[in-house]
Amino acid sequence: MDLTFIRHRHAEHLLHYPHQLNQLHPGLTELGKRQATELRKQIKILPNDIVLVSPTKRTIETALILTSSDKLTVCPLVGPRMFPQNPEFPVLRCDQIYSKDELNAQYTGLRILDFELDCWVDGINRMEEHRFEIYAGQLVQWCRNYGARTFIISHDGTITSYRAFLGEQGLTRSDFLGEAGHYTIRDL
Repeated sequence: MDLTFIRHRHAEHLLHYPHQLNQLHPGLTELGKRQATELRKQIKILPNDIVLVSPTKRTIETALILTSSDKLTVCPLVGPRMFPQNPEFPVLRCDQIYSKDELNAQYTGLRILDFELDCWVDGINRMEEHRFEIYAGQLVQWCRNYGARTFIISHDGTITSYRAFLGEQGLTRSDFLGEAGHYTIRDL
């Protein structure tokens, strides 16, 4: 199984960084939409592929440019996550995830994968490491059991947290993919 992490494209909360980080549910900018269109030329999502998406507007918009809504599965376990974890860091409003009701009201055709876990209120942003590792293990095992290529459209901190969970050592914020990045782990 191949696992490809895709960082959401340029979003509105980054236009006047850091002054708009408390914007609720920022979407993609025109630049972000162009970046996603360019990525669509590089990455082909096939009918049997899994596409997991963070429950945020910018990740869903990125995913909808890459593939159709009926291919998308929204999962709070790939929502925004602070990296590295630091209780002194503030929780940013731009990282608030949609609720299930908000998702159903704004988008059609999306599936939801949450393993019936109670992770919709706070998401995984500030979740303590041990609990995150349990949830991450469940998600990775689910992907392995599915057996297809998996694409996870998420956020820098989340992607780096999963990379560390999967065994990469010494990762720091300098390893973030950035707004046009993607990263594949082969034969997971």
